[in-house]
Amino acid sequence: MTSNTLIEAFLKADQPVDAECHAPVELINVRGRGGEDKYLLKGKRVTGFSNAEEEAAGAALPHASNACLIAIPAALLDSTWSWTDRGIMTMSQPEKEKNMSSNKDVRKHRWWAWIIATVLTLILIVTALSYLIESDVLCRYVERQMNSRLKGYTVHVGRVFFHPFALDLGELALIQNANSDQPVARIGRIHASLHWRALLRAHLVGDVLIETPKLYINLANFRAEEKSPIPIKQKGWQEAVEAIYPLKINVLTVRNGEVTYVDQGPYKPLHITDVSLYASNIRNISVADHAYPSTVQMEARLFNTGRLKLNGNANFLQEPHLGIKANVELADMELGYFAPITNRGNISVKEGTLSANGALEYAPRITDVSLNSLDMQGVIIDYHHLLQTAATEQQRVDTATHTAKDLSNEPSAKIRVEVLRVKDSSFGYVNKTTNPAYRLFIDHLDVTLKHFSNQLVDGPATFDLKGEFMGTGDTRVTGSFRPETKSPHLTVNIAIENTQMRVMSDLFRAYGDFDIQSGLFSFYSELAIKDNRIEGYVKPLFMKMKVYDRRSVQQKGFLHKVYVDLISSLSKLLENKPRKEVATKVTISGTLESPDTSAWQGILNLIRNAFIAAILPEFEREVSQPETMK
Repeated sequence: MTSNTLIEAFLKADQPVDAECHAPVELINVRGRGGEDKYLLKGKRVTGFSNAEEEAAGAALPHASNACLIAIPAALLDSTWSWTDRGIMTMSQPEKEKNMSSNKDVRKHRWWAWIIATVLTLILIVTALSYLIESDVLCRYVERQMNSRLKGYTVHVGRVFFHPFALDLGELALIQNANSDQPVARIGRIHASLHWRALLRAHLVGDVLIETPKLYINLANFRAEEKSPIPIKQKGWQEAVEAIYPLKINVLTVRNGEVTYVDQGPYKPLHITDVSLYASNIRNISVADHAYPSTVQMEARLFNTGRLKLNGNANFLQEPHLGIKANVELADMELGYFAPITNRGNISVKEGTLSANGALEYAPRITDVSLNSLDMQGVIIDYHHLLQTAATEQQRVDTATHTAKDLSNEPSAKIRVEVLRVKDSSFGYVNKTTNPAYRLFIDHLDVTLKHFSNQLVDGPATFDLKGEFMGTGDTRVTGSFRPETKSPHLTVNIAIENTQMRVMSDLFRAYGDFDIQSGLFSFYSELAIKDNRIEGYVKPLFMKMKVYDRRSVQQKGFLHKVYVDLISSLSKLLENKPRKEVATKVTISGTLESPDTSAWQGILNLIRNAFIAAILPEFEREVSQPETMK
């Protein structure tokens, strides 16, 4: 097979033909496709080894490429090194392409070399200058830049180190101008640098490390903020940071942090230690389409024994505030540390621990708290009803009632607790508006609340309470309730048995102006509330009750003595002789006092009124006229 036959076979198969250097001469006698043309190259643009290249090479060849090509009616492109025309590619020199490409690469590499060399030179110059500038000069500059943007606060900087890609600040102190004796914050070190991974994705953002930050806040600091006309969020924090470090923060790491709150009075400070925080993708430069694109991890020790862990995601760029969705674990947090705060709400917390685990979501348009468990152990809590705070207490009750109604079945605010447990605790009510004051309480309290939710679709919650009323009476309270809508919906069963009445003497003296020497008290009630109506009964039961007046003969009035004797005689008259019991059952039926009254508030009011009415028609102090007539 000749070369012509082979080439013609390629052409018939519609395959391209390539001829380089002197090879185009082999195409001179090749017929075109289908054989209709005598010459394949007729009327086509071709090229080959040029005459000048022949002379420069000094090659002794039987024929010159250009001379042969000119002999046919083809358009010879002597100055072109490569050409393609209708599937026929011809080339003058194969090496010419490589040389041209190589020259371009060399020029490109030289350009990048100049750029890199220039950048490195600038870096070296700036770095050298940063060492020549005294640290005090940089400190004063940084302080001026930050303090010119802060409102109500002043920053002091102990040391500064700067180089082109990082800023290092040390021994910082933040002082509230209104209380300059003690800094509200001290920071051992802040290191800000370029986030190189983000730079590879063409994002110029910062990576910030904060080491040993210590936040110290007292009641005076809080009160100063309350009086300030500028909200805490508008104090210029972000502007102060950007004044010395213009890059947006994308990764934040906090190590070995502390938070201390000191209140007035002889209370232990709230002390949080070992705080660690890691937050990445703060600027949402990756996975920005997710609702919470940033990773957040935090751990801390609470008040010596407690531990807090948070692991989830956040969106730091949401407006008007950040959004977060995370799993939370709280273990063995001591509640006694909150005494200075709870006391302002008339709640005394002496001891006990709190543990919880679950998930939370907090964002501008949703709040969702879902706890798998909530446990309180060994808690001692008293609510104090005081004459000087009576009006404020009622306002708190009204506010809590309205808040509960607003949150009930609100789709943007979901609260769920699968199991709430209270173990070996004591809850009490102290009334200091009477003379004498008295305390009602339940000791050895165990409570289990299941399936609590503020959403009607989650179904009813159930509760079971066991304890000892006044430390002696076996107590059991059970029931169920649903989230309130237009009206409460709940049932409750109460049984208190064989309480020593002597420990209730202050209660009877406060309302009846007589003392209890001995006796047993029991109490039974079944109540149901639905469609704003309440149905049920209240039944107090007294056994072997002995009444006396502890005052001396000189202190006693004649009519008051008659009053005490009357109560004692009446209790004997009402006794069930075989069992020596005084029992009165009061039926309750009707509507709640007010549409704005919560279910629990309504029940407590009804029980109080029925309890008093069931003992004696003239039980309360105002009907004890003999005392006022002495």
